[in-house]
Amino acid sequence: MAKSCRTTGCAVLEDDSTFTALRTELFDVPTQDRLDVPVPSQHRPRFLLLYGSLRERSYSRLLTFEAARLLQAMGGETRIFDPTGLPLADGAPDTHPKVQELRSLAAWAEGMVWCSPERHGSMTGVMKTQIDWIPLSVGAVRPTQGKTLAVMQVSGGSQSFNAVNQMRVLGRWMRMITIPNQSSVAKAFAEFTEDGRMKPSAFYDRVVDVMEELFKFTLLTRDVSAYLVDRYSERKESAEELSKRVDQRAI
Repeated sequence: MAKSCRTTGCAVLEDDSTFTALRTELFDVPTQDRLDVPVPSQHRPRFLLLYGSLRERSYSRLLTFEAARLLQAMGGETRIFDPTGLPLADGAPDTHPKVQELRSLAAWAEGMVWCSPERHGSMTGVMKTQIDWIPLSVGAVRPTQGKTLAVMQVSGGSQSFNAVNQMRVLGRWMRMITIPNQSSVAKAFAEFTEDGRMKPSAFYDRVVDVMEELFKFTLLTRDVSAYLVDRYSERKESAEELSKRVDQRAI
């Protein structure tokens, strides 16, 4: 029951420890000590970077290279996947070499950067195909769950956020920790030198901001990601599945 607070009008719940819908043996109270890591990982943070264009002069690829340089300068280890030759999702068996390469890199990474051009108001098919080939689960393992993600986009015209917004939704769907900051580079053709380096600008400064934030979130979460994404509903499902298996054996 809720009572109205006379002074402020707020609702105050009466003390009631009865939860008829809750499996109390599976209910877990979060504690600070379980977020403390006695010995943090000592290896360099690992980042996979994906870009969404196959053009010879691809601005999403150039922006991805800039992001990788920054992550390396901070002490990170980076891998950039080349989507050339990656088949459409379900257009080939998952034993295809490019699919296996992508999935291996996704399993290796602790954080990711997704960078797509905006085409027809959305991310490109090249970008979506890469994401679609990364499975939500492989057996009992979720390759992306709890890993960090930064999203970026390039546009040929004025600044837009359609592609990054879509990728942010996909990151949530993939159960990734998508950082708050993001980058959208307008008129990207004017933001890079002939040799492919990004020019000094507010756009470049934002890319630095995003990579700094991604690096910090990765350091903060990589050793506790399993605890951060541990869910009551999944513990309940696992318990029920175990119970069914035990019951079947008893028949």
